[in-house]
Amino acid sequence: MGLLRELLLLPVAPLRGTGWVLGQVLTEAERQYYDPAAVQRELADLSRRLDAGEIDEEEFDRREDELLDRLQAPQAQQTQ
Repeated sequence: MGLLRELLLLPVAPLRGTGWVLGQVLTEAERQYYDPAAVQRELADLSRRLDAGEIDEEEFDRREDELLDRLQAPQAQQTQ
C-alpha cells in the first residue's frame, strides 16, 4: 500500500519538496528575525541614529517598541 501511494503521489513530489524548502527558509528567517543578539544590535543602531540626529524622538520610540516586542515574542510563545 505504501509503494502504491508513493507512485500515485510521484507527480506532486516537486511541490512537496518545494513546500519543505519554503518551510525551512521560513523557519530560518524567523530564527534570525527574533534572535536577541540581532535585536540588540538594531537597538544600539537605533540609539546611535537618535544621537546623531538622523531620526526624531517619535520615530525612535516607535521603532524601539517594535524591537522590544520582537525581543519578547519568543518568550511569550514559550509560555503558551
